[in-house]
Amino acid sequence: MITEIATITIDPAQAAAFEAAVAQAAPLFRGAEGCHGMALERGIEDAARYQLIVRWDTVEHHTVKFRESDGFRAWRQLVGSFFAEPPVVIHTATVARYF
Repeated sequence: MITEIATITIDPAQAAAFEAAVAQAAPLFRGAEGCHGMALERGIEDAARYQLIVRWDTVEHHTVKFRESDGFRAWRQLVGSFFAEPPVVIHTATVARYF
């Protein structure tokens, strides 16, 4: 299991509309092969920054299967206009969980 962490920067004045668009897109992730959950977190110190956190079976489930899907195109259509700059995406794997 891997975690995709996408840092997304938007105009904070558009926060409510952006959050509604992400909520509308949630079923696209739910239906994606290899996806096990998603969350959206907003920065406290910087209200323009969000973290989209998605759990995938493998990196390829995100970077190949999802990104080449109609679901990804629909996701970008719903939220892409909110991006102040291209999202920065990393993938992580848990190496330890302490509590």
